[in-house]
Amino acid sequence: MGKRIINILLIIFIVVLLGGTAYLLINDNSGKSKDKEPSIDEVLEASVHVNDITTNLQDGRYIKLSLTVETDGEEAKQELEKRDFQIRSIILSELADMKSGDLEGKEGKRKLEEMMEVKIGELLQNGEIKKVYITSYIVS
Repeated sequence: MGKRIINILLIIFIVVLLGGTAYLLINDNSGKSKDKEPSIDEVLEASVHVNDITTNLQDGRYIKLSLTVETDGEEAKQELEKRDFQIRSIILSELADMKSGDLEGKEGKRKLEEMMEVKIGELLQNGEIKKVYITSYIVS
């Protein structure tokens, strides 16, 4: 009877130990949660700057702007840096079909950012675009 109780307690101990270990492995991930927002340093490390693009708009006015493209990681960032000429070409092509009125106000800027996310995102083979930010903007 004594050995039986010891065996039962040993089995319970092993089950609790395995369950606790499994719980920690599933929920801990070394302190990093997948849902956690990246720090500003991580955002900067995964971002590409597209500086000073100046072009004519469809209505005869011109725009000068700079963008920052946030990617989902280093691999996507490196690919985008190599594709700088393609990104600039996309931006120039898209802006050529726009009028200054299309770019007015908060809504116009938001639509431009969203359009650039989609168009630039189509280039990527490794990773994805998380967000495009307009960092400078002048229409004249």
